[in-house]
Amino acid sequence: MLRTPGAWTFLLPGFAGRQPFAMLTIGIVLLVQDTTGSYGRAGAVAAVTGVSMALFAPQGGKLADRFGQRAVLLPGVFLHAASVSALTALALSDAPLWALFAAAVPTGASVPQIGPMVRARWAAKLDGSPLMSTAAAFESVTDELTFVVGPVLATALCTGVHPAAGLIAEAGLTLAGGLLFAAQRRTQPEVVRATAAGSGTGTPVSALSVPGVRVLVVAFLGIGSVFGGMQVSLTAFSEEIGHPGANGLLYGVFAAGNMLAGVVCGAIAWKSGPRRRLVIGYAGLTLTASLLWSAHSPALLAVLGLLTGLCIAPPLISGYTLVEALVPVSARTESFTWLTGAVALGQAAAVTAAGQLADTYSARAGFLVPLVGTALAMITLVALRSRLTPRAPGRATARGASGMDHRPRVTVD
Repeated sequence: MLRTPGAWTFLLPGFAGRQPFAMLTIGIVLLVQDTTGSYGRAGAVAAVTGVSMALFAPQGGKLADRFGQRAVLLPGVFLHAASVSALTALALSDAPLWALFAAAVPTGASVPQIGPMVRARWAAKLDGSPLMSTAAAFESVTDELTFVVGPVLATALCTGVHPAAGLIAEAGLTLAGGLLFAAQRRTQPEVVRATAAGSGTGTPVSALSVPGVRVLVVAFLGIGSVFGGMQVSLTAFSEEIGHPGANGLLYGVFAAGNMLAGVVCGAIAWKSGPRRRLVIGYAGLTLTASLLWSAHSPALLAVLGLLTGLCIAPPLISGYTLVEALVPVSARTESFTWLTGAVALGQAAAVTAAGQLADTYSARAGFLVPLVGTALAMITLVALRSRLTPRAPGRATARGASGMDHRPRVTVD
């Protein structure tokens, strides 16, 4: 996969550009909690950011499919840096909650969708290749590496330097990384102007019109509930035991589990299809997430967090792999942003709910959010799994740099 021509030219800038995203939610929670003294308010502001991102990200993905990634990314990174700066200034000036909400909307709406853009570049390079599963696993590992580094870095900056330092760093890194990625023009996917079949109106194809994408959105909402519930509940748990700095370490263990599972998934030449792997993997995630609320010590919570992280990568990778088979080329970036936005929306709802539970009851009560979120998504996934039938099932050989892939061919299930 890494021998694919041009891959490194977008991989390294893509990693730099997506790193700040892992710092955003925890940076908001730590700053707003410090200035207001409430996890509920901090979670609500972070939730508004997540909802805004979930609603606007697919529109940005659609524009990237129609006009090119660079045309969308350049104005987006400048708007995001300005919005984060405004939110930080308002929080530090003890502005009312409604003002923080108002600043959170453009902050979330302008989050650069570099992860989906990188996945779209892989899809363009490896169209029809069994290496797409490897690429999806690689991207999951990259995402989780950012979530190992990001929360630890943001927590260290907020607790060791200044409560606003995490968000200030996020804005600066987003601007630098986004501009670097936007400069890689040669590897961005070609603009494909496809229209809905039989519409006669020239209406562009929408990724959300594909039934399988809607099912995946629900599944990714459940995954987002795990991320959001863990972020707030781990922060509250660390405060309760008198070691606020442990938050970054505990979340890093959780993210490291996801990263390790991603490495393993990418190394295996799967004989079962991604649809089957998605259902089985999601069952494991639901089981482990249901145990988090029972943790009563940092050691036990670290173990359960690691197990939960190990169970996130398989369904996440399977879902992203299915997109290549379900969605036409002209809507791939949009479809990836729908899934990323679903994770953000699930995370936003979980941050709000977990924050309220932590304020009202205890940090352990916040861990009920991942349990409920994954259980509801699992029920939906099992009931509607037939909609995940690929548009063009079959086999294809890899198109790497050498033109060959010596792993067994994979039939899409």
